[in-house]
Amino acid sequence: MPSPRYIFIVGGVMSGIGKGIATASVARILKSKGFNATCVKIDPYLNVDAGTMNPIEHGEVFVTEDGMECDQDIGNYERFLGENIYAMNYMTSGSVYLSVIERERALKYEGKCVEIVPHIPEEVISRLSKVAKKTKADFILVEIGGTVGEYQNLLFLEAARMMHLKDPKNIMFVLVSYLPIPKKIGEMKTKPTQYAVRSLNSAGIQPDFIIARSEAPLDEPRKRKLSIFCNVHAEDVISAPDIDNIYQAPVNFEKDKLGDKILKKFEIRRREKDLVEWSKMLRRALFSRREVKIGIVGKYFGTGKFTLSDSYISVIEAIKHAAWHFSRKPRIFWLEAEAYEKNPRKIKEELSELDGIIVPGGFGNRGIEGKIKAIEFARKNKKPYLGLCYGMQLAVVEFARHVAGMNGAHTTEANPKTKYPVIDIMAEQKEKIFTKNMGATMRLGAYACRLKEKTLAFKAYGIKTIHERHRHRYEFNSALQNVLESKGLMISGVNPESGLVEIIELKDHPFFVGSQFHPEFKSRPLSPHPLFREFIKAAISKKKSKR
Repeated sequence: MPSPRYIFIVGGVMSGIGKGIATASVARILKSKGFNATCVKIDPYLNVDAGTMNPIEHGEVFVTEDGMECDQDIGNYERFLGENIYAMNYMTSGSVYLSVIERERALKYEGKCVEIVPHIPEEVISRLSKVAKKTKADFILVEIGGTVGEYQNLLFLEAARMMHLKDPKNIMFVLVSYLPIPKKIGEMKTKPTQYAVRSLNSAGIQPDFIIARSEAPLDEPRKRKLSIFCNVHAEDVISAPDIDNIYQAPVNFEKDKLGDKILKKFEIRRREKDLVEWSKMLRRALFSRREVKIGIVGKYFGTGKFTLSDSYISVIEAIKHAAWHFSRKPRIFWLEAEAYEKNPRKIKEELSELDGIIVPGGFGNRGIEGKIKAIEFARKNKKPYLGLCYGMQLAVVEFARHVAGMNGAHTTEANPKTKYPVIDIMAEQKEKIFTKNMGATMRLGAYACRLKEKTLAFKAYGIKTIHERHRHRYEFNSALQNVLESKGLMISGVNPESGLVEIIELKDHPFFVGSQFHPEFKSRPLSPHPLFREFIKAAISKKKSKR
């Protein structure tokens, strides 16, 4: 292809309707047709990255291979494409403004008056060009965060408009918009989407496709109405009803032949069509009936009367990928760690019914003793356990207290004065915390880990050296390593450069593994992560033995 094609995906009517899934799905479709596709997320926040955002408000902070803390949609892109997405594929208003200001301070504008327009949109365009050059992608799908009509994302729409003006044959626009069905009326309404298109038109942009999100499939009268009032061909209005599984989206879009329509508008000949493996995975996901029950013990759940699963979306998806691999239907239980502190009897009541327990990553003191109690239950009752980052650290705390005889052992994050600091602040992090230099300063991105043979970890991966993604400031205290190992704690993976403990596990247990890194970030629906795969395998075996 002579030059990359850009597809901008914008949202209409309201947020949270699935722009990220739509973007990832279109990328997957284009990849299935033999093209190289990549995705870019633009967030309208003034935060420079997502690292300092509250997961309850914003959802999970995803970490790329090269250490960018970013929006959870990057995780969706990776899972749908089965490929790593890098830091350059994510930008925020804050990062764009910062680049322009730093450029101005360095006299790179040669004395010109630096203005919002055109210099901010030009910086956006420059970044997209770098993605195209680096990835050599045939298609670059650009998701613009927020909803049309908001002034926060107007400058990103302006960048897209400028690109279209310069090269209209290689730029396309997709509007993902919501069509409500008010219960008292019982009719799908197109008017909100009509207004969304008018707002997009006011920014100088006309959508080529409308992906119509709703509770129910779109009918022909609604398609015709959108076609007339939104200046879009009826066949280019794509129905996107609610689905049971997000991985159905590419298959659903292909029912309307979205991929072929995109190629036709770009005047590109189709190469091949292959969603075979994807469809096989989807059948296992949709039609498996045998269950495996997994409990997640955490604290980033509650917001009023609602449960926010987005705080742990990569963990949830990794559980699903592994369960589907064994043709199992995962049932995930949200377990509040703080409840175990107030009522210890709930631990046995809730955890006894589970096939496996996960304690995911997190920060701070809230719910910490409840998590430790849950880990103790998993250890004593031979319940398959997987600890992720903080979950690994608290497993070490629990072992130190109750097996190694280190009464009061703790992480210095929770108790700086503990007599046995089995988890301690990383040396290079002390000054950063003291000076409150918190943004993008944790141990981030992929690091090597050398595995010890004849361990659960080595059995899972099948290779000696792995690379996994990190996001933490505290680590296993190597000064106490010998004592803990002498009491039966196994160190099964370490970083070859720093000696940092990466994986711990227990002998004489069906599966008790903790990783300092976040394996969930590298799980894919077509290739489950090895640790999650072996954890689910052990959970299934535990279920069989109970029977």
